Amino acid sequence: MDFLLDSLLDFYGYEPYLIIFGILLACGFGLPIPEDITLIVAGALIYYRVCSFWGTAIICLFGVLAGDALMFWLGSHFGRKLTKKWIFHKLLPDERLDSVARQLNQRGNKLLFAARFMPGLRAPIFFSAGVLHIPFRKFILFDGAAALLSVPSIIGVTYLFGDQLDLAVSMVKRAEYGILTVIALALVYVGAKWWLARRKRIQAPVDENKETQS
Repeated sequence: MDFLLDSLLDFYGYEPYLIIFGILLACGFGLPIPEDITLIVAGALIYYRVCSFWGTAIICLFGVLAGDALMFWLGSHFGRKLTKKWIFHKLLPDERLDSVARQLNQRGNKLLFAARFMPGLRAPIFFSAGVLHIPFRKFILFDGAAALLSVPSIIGVTYLFGDQLDLAVSMVKRAEYGILTVIALALVYVGAKWWLARRKRIQAPVDENKETQS
């Protein structure tokens, strides 16, 4: 993170925006630079007055959504054939895609929203969403809602605590863990509710048969 920040502090004008956009776009393909680190660096650039807040927030938002949408498009148009290529096979192994596809079939919209906070699974989830031909408007709605929550928040926290980057990183991580915990609890609640309703539907005919026989 320090190396990326130090490098970008040497740029001015539109160049930092283009570099940040390019990195975030590449993150959608699994570039081994955490998206959060890039957003934290973007917030630090605002603190050091290299970039403007709103310009950076808009560029970052478009960057993360463009990367996600491109991954979705690749899945929608090329499907699993693309994963036979060496680079994509490394990024999107079959066992991970199979697991993600099952989760998408079970949880759908909730998983599309939660993917924004799951760095290791984000690209496979969005690629699988394309393979499963989930409507693009649904994909961009839930991914966009999550991005609108996370991107400005990370940038804003870093901007406010720009002189204490370690504290900013710690706060971002705690916030993400908190969001993931809430999402996990919500999924457990929905799953338990569905299981109880299903059990009740199965049990009802059995009880009726017992009453008829008695």
